[in-house]
Amino acid sequence: MPLITVNARRSVVASTEKSLLDALIEAGVLIEHSCFKGRCGSCRAKLASGATERFHPESGLSESESAEGWILTCCRKAQDDVHLEAEVIERADIPKPVRLPCRISTIDRETGDIVRVRLRTPPGSPLRFLAGQYLDLTNKAGITRSYSIASSPEEAGSIELHIRHYPGGAMSEYWFEQAKVDDLLRLHAPLGTFFLREVAEKALLFLATGTGIAPILSMLSEIDQLPEEGQPDSVTVLWGARHAHEHYLTPDCRHPRFAFVPVLSRPDDAWSGARGYVQAVARDLNCDLGNAAVYACGSSEMIRDARTELVRAGLAATNFYSDAFVPSN
Repeated sequence: MPLITVNARRSVVASTEKSLLDALIEAGVLIEHSCFKGRCGSCRAKLASGATERFHPESGLSESESAEGWILTCCRKAQDDVHLEAEVIERADIPKPVRLPCRISTIDRETGDIVRVRLRTPPGSPLRFLAGQYLDLTNKAGITRSYSIASSPEEAGSIELHIRHYPGGAMSEYWFEQAKVDDLLRLHAPLGTFFLREVAEKALLFLATGTGIAPILSMLSEIDQLPEEGQPDSVTVLWGARHAHEHYLTPDCRHPRFAFVPVLSRPDDAWSGARGYVQAVARDLNCDLGNAAVYACGSSEMIRDARTELVRAGLAATNFYSDAFVPSN
């Protein structure tokens, strides 16, 4: 079996049938990841040596990144011993994923194509997670989809999800036509690496499109719980949508330097706020990107463009964290 060595110090056995990312995760070597489909670019690593087989398009990489030796570990299998350079997440407090039954407590229609759902886990079995992580949810028909958790980790027994309708989607049909209170589902969580890193004295920029606001709400609740010495310098949330009614809530945070910037890409004449794409508005803010950390959640296109534009404007590439939403049928 070939070996995967990360940063010349940690080696794991690689299966030629599994992606590099899957092999690393199974061995407990955690690198940033999100969509598992090659679209978000989160799981990128530099291939220092070794041969790999690409089995899925790496659309989350630019041509220049590929030319520089970057690969997406979710899209590659090892053909022989592989040496990678990647940031390994070293945190002892990341809860291990568990499988739990849960029931629907409430379903509220926020807009024509968005519902806000509350799930409850069994008494004595709260879900432990870090703010920003997601879960996989399976209904009685066996359909599984991923959803970011919007609620605070302090509410571990009551989990909030924001769910968008996708025309023709099998799980969308369930949520918008069949789901009812007390339905039994099964969850697998917590999942993902989209959670706060060290934020003390940093300028935090949160970028969201659509229901990508959900994990950011959870992160804001965590910031509210931080001690004074761990607080960021500022907190700014930019939420992109097409039309004003799609901003179905108002994010809030108790930080004294908190700002919420709603952004519309297709505003009507009555709109007096920020216009355009959320990544362009973020780039044009009067923000010290040299001391900033960016957390972006939403469409893979927004995330890709935001990373490119903000790094070009002075953000350290290692201070860009993301979770891409990739629709499924």
